[in-house]
Amino acid sequence: MTQDINTGSSHYQIGILTTRIQNLSLHLRKNKKDYASRRGLMKMLSQRKRLLKYIYRTDINLYQSTLKAFQIRPLKF
Repeated sequence: MTQDINTGSSHYQIGILTTRIQNLSLHLRKNKKDYASRRGLMKMLSQRKRLLKYIYRTDINLYQSTLKAFQIRPLKF
């Protein structure tokens, strides 16, 4: 039996990116000279920012609940 999880939704993608960002941040605290991973972190942060902007434009209530659920600071436009 498979669960019907909409993995393509912006909310779900933000959750996955947030988890990956947290894990990579912990890695970079221990490995300060890992510049390749730092670049990957920057790409993930910008992707999450684009997704948050999209949710902000389309559904402000979902945006606010996403920020609260994943403990993300609001965007500065």
